[in-house]
Amino acid sequence: MSADYRIVEYAAQWRDDFARLNIDWLQRYFVVEAIDNEVLHDPETHILDPGGRILFAVDARERATGTVALKHEGGGVYELTKMAVEPGHQGAGIGRALMQAALATYRSLDGRELFLESSSKLVPALQLYASVGFVHKPAPRPGSHYQRADVHMVWTPGDP
Repeated sequence: MSADYRIVEYAAQWRDDFARLNIDWLQRYFVVEAIDNEVLHDPETHILDPGGRILFAVDARERATGTVALKHEGGGVYELTKMAVEPGHQGAGIGRALMQAALATYRSLDGRELFLESSSKLVPALQLYASVGFVHKPAPRPGSHYQRADVHMVWTPGDP
């Protein structure tokens, strides 16, 4: 895969890709839970309208190959969620580029906490999260939405 991609903010033309990219990996590793269906099929209501953001990695043909979201939980607390990269594009730095863009976006929002929930089955993802400053906290997170989540991490700003 060429490194010819750019990170862009949500636009309606990539709405279906948000669901496609995430449902693909969820079906591969887990099951699509009810909360996933709600968020993925109505990102405007569940992510954008409450003040969250969705980012995409878009290739030279304007095709979305990866995505990540910041879901505002209220009070300056954001969840890093719905991160997915197409299997054929994994290992090309897209996940790291999406993560760096998500962290820059989070900083611009003046949030007070950024957390994520994940699974211990996703070792490469957990390594990426740790490499940019996420630290493990007791799991599951209080009020967790996901049955699959046995990892809870919080971003600690620094110089990772």
